[in-house]
Formats: sequence, structure tokens, C-alpha cells
Amino acid sequence: MERLFQITAVILIGVAAYFLWQENKDGTFIAAVLGAVAFFLSIRFQVKARLKQRENETAE
Repeated sequence: MERLFQITAVILIGVAAYFLWQENKDGTFIAAVLGAVAFFLSIRFQVKARLKQRENETAE
């Protein structure tokens, strides 16, 4: 799941760069915000997986 959000973030940042090149400021803002959200969701899933792994290690 985290890889999906990372790929989505990269694609959306690319879209934001394209909109910036086309001087579409609204599109740039929306794509950049959605890219940042996707990036932070991928970080959240990574942290959640690490916490679950540590929890399983301490339970043993």
C-alpha cells in the first residue's frame, strides 16, 4: 500500500510541474497538495508497519 502512495505522489508532483510549466497555478496547487498528501500517507503506512513489527517483537 505504501508503494502505491509513493508512486501516486511522484506522478502528482510531475503533474504539478507540468501545470506550473503551463502557468496553470490552480492546477499546480491542487496537484502539489494531493502529491504531498499521498507522500505523507505513504509515510504513515511505513510507520504503522514498523510499530506493528516492534509490537510483535516485544510480545515474543
